[in-house]
Amino acid sequence: MILGIESSCDESALAILDRSLGIVGEWVSSQVTLHAEYGGVVPELASREHLKNFAPLLRELRKQHSFADIDEIVVTAGPGLAGCLAMGIAVGNALSTSLGVPAYGANHLRAHAQSVFIETHAADPVSFDATIDRLLPHLSLIVSGGNTLLACIEKDRSIRLIGETIDDAAGEALDKGAKLMGLGYPGGPKLEAIAESGNPQAHEFPRALMQKANFDFSFSGLKTSLRYLLEDFSDDELEKRLPDVCASYQEAVVDALIRKTAKAIENANYRSVGLSGGVSNNRLLRYRFLELGERARVKPLLARREHTGDNAGMIAFSSIFEKPKKLDTKIDIHPGAGITQRF
Repeated sequence: MILGIESSCDESALAILDRSLGIVGEWVSSQVTLHAEYGGVVPELASREHLKNFAPLLRELRKQHSFADIDEIVVTAGPGLAGCLAMGIAVGNALSTSLGVPAYGANHLRAHAQSVFIETHAADPVSFDATIDRLLPHLSLIVSGGNTLLACIEKDRSIRLIGETIDDAAGEALDKGAKLMGLGYPGGPKLEAIAESGNPQAHEFPRALMQKANFDFSFSGLKTSLRYLLEDFSDDELEKRLPDVCASYQEAVVDALIRKTAKAIENANYRSVGLSGGVSNNRLLRYRFLELGERARVKPLLARREHTGDNAGMIAFSSIFEKPKKLDTKIDIHPGAGITQRF
């Protein structure tokens, strides 16, 4: 069995993956409530919470699985918040020494890209490699609070970045837009809930870089456009128009993501296209993504909702999809590790 450990931001998570069955257990401790009063994740608080959370999570894991069954450990080694990554890596190294098993470091973004294949493996572990061969090359759209990018998973399972945001990530744009409207943190899900009763065509927001030949994204102008719109509203007027504003703003984000992905599909001979990352939980985005796959005649793959955010299941699975690098306590533990988007 493989033990996965995730601590890149504000989720402390463990997972057990049985090579012959798939993921057989997952344990998560979220810090959303703790950080809500600050309007976002506070790195110092997050790292201290990881220190407190991993011991109880490991106790829960031991109630269902024996440590003696674990023969490999895979830990998120970046990108992420340096102090948070350090906590997970420390746990992985300690368990590696204690259990006498190897520990490896997984790239968080690569694991997101690969997470759409977790169900494929669980459905038939024996034929997994042959099935994956029929789904590659694969186009991956990763959408989260900190990253928005398009990547190609080649036939040899190497990953090549083909486009990314040049400023704000899509999730960041949704959260900041929600904050401008006074919706609180985390803003994206709250904005989505209000948007359900609104008219997505009520307000016109920009879709940046749509005429460019590349596959990059930009969302900073969208946020600025929202701020200018809100300046024209009184508090009472905003309250009345809030559903329409939320729906129109969400529509602009989703439309930009889908249009760029469609352009990337047209540019190469992909056999499948995947959607992953925390923002992929958005219902409108998932619906439009499935529509795109059907329209483009490319098999669409969605990460399961429990594997869209920061989770240890995808970290453990990365060892099935590709062998991670041997864990080193120095991996990504340096100033600036929290902003790197490298694969």
